[in-house]
Amino acid sequence: MQEIILILVIQLVYVPLMTLRTIFLVKDMRLLASIFGFLEVLINVFALSIIFSGDQNFIAMIVYALGFSIGIPIGTMIENKLAIGYVSVTINTQQKNQELIETLRNSGFAITTSVSEGRDSERYKYEILAKRNREKELFALVESIEPKAFIISYEPKSFKGGFLVDRMRKFKLRR
Repeated sequence: MQEIILILVIQLVYVPLMTLRTIFLVKDMRLLASIFGFLEVLINVFALSIIFSGDQNFIAMIVYALGFSIGIPIGTMIENKLAIGYVSVTINTQQKNQELIETLRNSGFAITTSVSEGRDSERYKYEILAKRNREKELFALVESIEPKAFIISYEPKSFKGGFLVDRMRKFKLRR
């Protein structure tokens, strides 16, 4: 019974590591991906050695698979809490909302505004690049001021220049 519990625990550590390694690879964080990959393989070999060294019972294999499937959402939840990277958010409104612009800027968000052509009339477009860990805060601010706004977000792979990059560079120099 101890081996079965150990296999489950190992999988609940292994799979979140695997999930994070994959995310680090996608975000081009190669060093972290390599470290997590090393740990991942080490843990996996250990787990497999437990499974294949005994009676190779069916229950151990089922628990291994169950731990794997439970580990995936755990890894995703961990990554969502870490919120690594940046998010690009586009907000569209029917009218220019100066209160929204000022509130977002006073909250530390870099915002660029423009007028766009919608199907029936002009639309006001606000573009924001922010850290992913502030995405929910940003959405909540927008919804509290402009509840009918259309909001879309996506993760940019890379970016160069601009207000946020300059701010990050100044912050690194102060460290």
